[in-house]
Amino acid sequence: MAITPPSNRLWWKEPIHGIELGWIIIAFLWGLFMFFFMIAWHFIGEQNLSTETYKVKPERYQERVEAFAAEFQAQDADGQPLEENGVPVVRPPAGGDAYILARLWEFWPILELKKGESYRIHLSSADWQHGFSLQPTNINISVHPGYEHVVTLTPTGTGDFGIVCNEFCGVGHHTMTGRIRVVE
Repeated sequence: MAITPPSNRLWWKEPIHGIELGWIIIAFLWGLFMFFFMIAWHFIGEQNLSTETYKVKPERYQERVEAFAAEFQAQDADGQPLEENGVPVVRPPAGGDAYILARLWEFWPILELKKGESYRIHLSSADWQHGFSLQPTNINISVHPGYEHVVTLTPTGTGDFGIVCNEFCGVGHHTMTGRIRVVE
């Protein structure tokens, strides 16, 4: 509501000024350009990650991840299972499938991958919608319960890569992190 009413009560019937009409046309054309060029950005700009996605029951996916972690859990020099803060470190076979489960408030388990080898990373959530953001790379996926995302990943550098949840998932959201370790 204006402080003072317009002098002409039918102001919307007045002709549009040339400069304002110019800006409207520019905004409309820019919107059209952005709409149609989004398809090109997918291929040439590498802005959107192409993934496979399947429907899955959260309970079944969690069972699959737990079986994967038990089968490929890393061993230390004494033959003891390798864990960090109670989270198992898992060494999937090179070129194979690796599974990560997002749940309140962790990404489980920790993956140890080999540099230069391709892996199919399976992602899903057991409870809420979470965000999977692999730092410092530009891989961001919205992870939903009931859907399994499969991303092909070939690490090109070694070190620890952090996983951060970038979708607010509750009071412990700020602690929801995980890790992928890449070794030679």
